[in-house]
Amino acid sequence: MDVRVGVSETPKEIHVEMAEDTDQAAVVASVEKALAKADGVLWLTDRKGRRVGVPSSKVAYVEIGSPSDERRVGFASRA
Repeated sequence: MDVRVGVSETPKEIHVEMAEDTDQAAVVASVEKALAKADGVLWLTDRKGRRVGVPSSKVAYVEIGSPSDERRVGFASRA
């Protein structure tokens, strides 16, 4: 599964390639929990075990899906 995180004040996005068996609902819940707090951090772990953290105040959007999926689930931060 792929997760893309847009970071405010930068044109680049963070792309995290997660394990294919990752539970999409669990990732959505994790994103919602991190974005609920102004001082929270969104932590994602890629398929190689590396962790990526983005302060929730800097998250512009989150796009969740797999490379073969046509539908994606997105979240926008409250700015």
